[in-house]
Amino acid sequence: MQILDATAQHAGGIAAIYNHAVEHTTAIWNERLVDAADRAAWLAERQGSGFPVLVALEDDGTVLGYATYGPWRPHDGYRHTVEHSLYVREGLRGRGTGSALLTALLERARAQGIHVMVAGIDASNEGSVRLHERFGFTRVGVLPQVGTKFGRWLDLAFLQLVLDQAPPAGGGSSSSR
Repeated sequence: MQILDATAQHAGGIAAIYNHAVEHTTAIWNERLVDAADRAAWLAERQGSGFPVLVALEDDGTVLGYATYGPWRPHDGYRHTVEHSLYVREGLRGRGTGSALLTALLERARAQGIHVMVAGIDASNEGSVRLHERFGFTRVGVLPQVGTKFGRWLDLAFLQLVLDQAPPAGGGSSSSR
């Protein structure tokens, strides 16, 4: 298995993993399927904004999983915090692909000076929660019934990992008036 930066040639494999999650799981709270062109545009936008999209590849080039991160919230004060996504092809979970992707993603985030990485996970997805806890993520809260899929309400668990102990960079202004 190799972990690489995704290219447009991986868009079809990413779309297949994404669509399976849309159709069969509560890992993605979307209901719209995508095609390779959609994922290629998403990939270009994500990478164009300076965020990585990593793929785990089989020796034959098959996409086994993918991981990325992007802005946590749009306001300046959150610029050192990201939220990530990580998905592994059905039937391959629990075999190290997710761990390899998360390891590489955390390395990339640290290299980019990211301070905190957030995971928003369906609270009933125990496998994903356990994976993140093995990497040091801490469960910091649950928002009950904030999503819906397959005719039921879903709870969103938030986990976070502080990646460094650096003080905040200067900049911006504050006023106590």
